[in-house]
Amino acid sequence: MIFAKLEKDFIDQLQFDERGLVPTIVQELNSGQVLMLAYQNREALLKTLETGNTWFYSRSRQELWHKGATSGHYQQVHSIYYDCDGDTILIIVKQRGVACHKGYYSCFHHQVTDEGILTNQEAPLISGSQQLGQILGELSEIIGERKENLPEGSYTTYLFEQGLDKILKKVGEEAAEIIIAAKNPDQGELIYETADFLYHLLVLLTEKELSLKKIAQELAKRRK
Repeated sequence: MIFAKLEKDFIDQLQFDERGLVPTIVQELNSGQVLMLAYQNREALLKTLETGNTWFYSRSRQELWHKGATSGHYQQVHSIYYDCDGDTILIIVKQRGVACHKGYYSCFHHQVTDEGILTNQEAPLISGSQQLGQILGELSEIIGERKENLPEGSYTTYLFEQGLDKILKKVGEEAAEIIIAAKNPDQGELIYETADFLYHLLVLLTEKELSLKKIAQELAKRRK
C-alpha cells in the first residue's frame, strides 16, 4: 500500500523532536505483536510513504536505513497511525522473516518476571495460538499469490487448475487422514496430517474467495 499522496497532510500533524526525529513503533498485522521501536525523520517517513516499506533513521550511524535491505526481512506497510500528541507513530506491517537483527522475530525478546528475566527462546513472546494465526495468515497470502500467478510446477497451481471438485476431494481425504492418525498414540502423525489438512483448507477458502478475517469474525461472535 502506497501512501505518498497523503504525505503533506500526515507529516504536518507530527511533532518532531529537536533532532528532527519521531519514535516509531512497529507492530505485526496478523499476530498483533510489537516488533520493534525505531526513529524516523522526514526523509525516512517520505520514503516509507512512497514505497510502502519501512525506512528509518539510524541515530548511531546518522543515516537512513531501509528495513530488510541487507537481510531480506522487509516490512510491508499495512496501515499507519499517530498518537494524540503527534509525537509517536505506530506502523502496522506484514513482517517478512524476522524483525530483530539478532535473529529473533521481535526485538522484545527479554521478559521481566517475578522470578527474574527470561531471555531469548525462554521468553514466551508469541503464544501458540498467535504463532499459528501468524503462519496461517502468511500461508494464506502465499496461496493467494499462487492462484493469481499460477507458477509452473507448483502443487498449489495444480490444485487450482484442477478446480473445486479436486480441492474438495483433497480436503475430504486429509480430514479422513486426521481421524486415522488420531487413533495412533504417536502425535507426530497427527501433527503432520493436521498441517496437510489446514493447507488444503486454505486452498479451498482461497478458491471460494473467503478470507481468514471472516472466519475469525465468526469465531469471535461465537466466543461472545
